[in-house]
Amino acid sequence: MQSRAYPTHPLLATSLAVIRDGRILLATRTKPPAKGLFSLPGGLVEAGETLEEAALRELEEEVGVAASIVGFNDHVEVIERDDHGKVARHFVIASFVASWVRGEGSHSSEAGRVIWATPDDLGALPTTRGLERIAARAFEVIEANRVAGKSRR
Repeated sequence: MQSRAYPTHPLLATSLAVIRDGRILLATRTKPPAKGLFSLPGGLVEAGETLEEAALRELEEEVGVAASIVGFNDHVEVIERDDHGKVARHFVIASFVASWVRGEGSHSSEAGRVIWATPDDLGALPTTRGLERIAARAFEVIEANRVAGKSRR
């Protein structure tokens, strides 16, 4: 498996903004990068997996929640350089939006504190860069689907 530190190429990952009753599922990261910050559940895509399959698998593995994907949200790029300018980490994250199906959310080796946050809560939480933007778009996607009466699954 490709090393996450000092990779030879960008690593493909997914995340999932799960919305339930006007709240979004967040968990603190237990490992670098972003250790201790609230983020969306997600992780690396495995060979042979679609992006959506990876997002749903990571959600279940990290926080024990099941969801139904509503649509694509946006992509996020994380590029970190060391003191010498060398790329220390590089992730390209495909972020999806989903409606909650079951599970309250629980901690794991990759997810510390797990919460259901309102949009107003986000500004006061220590979060990964860009999370407020991704969350705002996720709420818009959920609302648009509700108004249109659509569901992908």
